[in-house]
Order: sequence, then structure tokens, then C-alpha cells
Amino acid sequence: MSGWHFFSVYKTYLCAVGRILAIDYGTKRTGLAVTDPLKIIPQPLETLSTAGLLDFLIAYLKSEEVDCIVLGMPLYPDGNPAQIAHMVVGFERQLRKQFPGLEIVLWDERYSSEDAKVIIRQSGARMKQRRDKGLVDRVAASLILRDYLESEVW
Repeated sequence: MSGWHFFSVYKTYLCAVGRILAIDYGTKRTGLAVTDPLKIIPQPLETLSTAGLLDFLIAYLKSEEVDCIVLGMPLYPDGNPAQIAHMVVGFERQLRKQFPGLEIVLWDERYSSEDAKVIIRQSGARMKQRRDKGLVDRVAASLILRDYLESEVW
């Protein structure tokens, strides 16, 4: 390993402390995904009732350092906001009020749930697992997070 590469990796390690949390917001259930502390690997975290989402996030952010929340913005294929987009924007406002100073990013989540279903099916999951809407929500949140990480905007 060259000296410069080692320094670059070491610098990244020292600077990357907090995680990035992604939210696939739904009217009934919400899927969550999170990166490792180095912000490299997205992984499903939890699916929970949307009614309890804010309380969960308050507790989670007390126990884990999070640098950024990526909130999936539901859009139609033509780019117009989907029916629940106003609910996502309202939740974004709640997050900004509850966690001032925390970076919150609205991110295009088009096709994340459909892509999640395909991935689950291709993984060889049994029919019962494929029907688990909570699993779909968690995987969709992971896909939103993966897309965000791959964009290198952070």
C-alpha cells in the first residue's frame, strides 16, 4: 500500500464517525436503513409503525451518532410528487425541528419498493418472506441509501 493511499484511508477513518440513516416513509409502515460508521455499507435496520417513527428516531439518535438522514421522496415516473409526498415533506419539517443542525436530505425514491421486491424474489426468499411488507420496506430503505452513497453527494 502506498503511503498516500494509506493516509487517505486513515484520514477517511478518522473523519467518518457518524452514520447515514435512510427512511422509506409510508402511511402505515416505515423502513429504515443505516450505514456502517465509515459510511460505506448500507444495511437494513428496522421496519416500524409510522406512528412511532419519531420516537424511535429520538431514541436511536441518542444511542448512535448520525451525521445525515436521507428521507425518500416519493415521485411518479414523470418526476411529479406522488400522493403521499406532502406527508413526507411534513415529516421532514418535524425532523428539522426535532434535530436542528442535523443534515436532512430529500432523495428520489422512485422504484425503490419495486426494486426491493425483485431483489427479495431473486434472493430465493420463500413466498412467506416475499409477502413480508416490512422486509420490502427495509430493503427499499437500503436501496435509497445505496443510491445516495453511490451519488457521492455527501
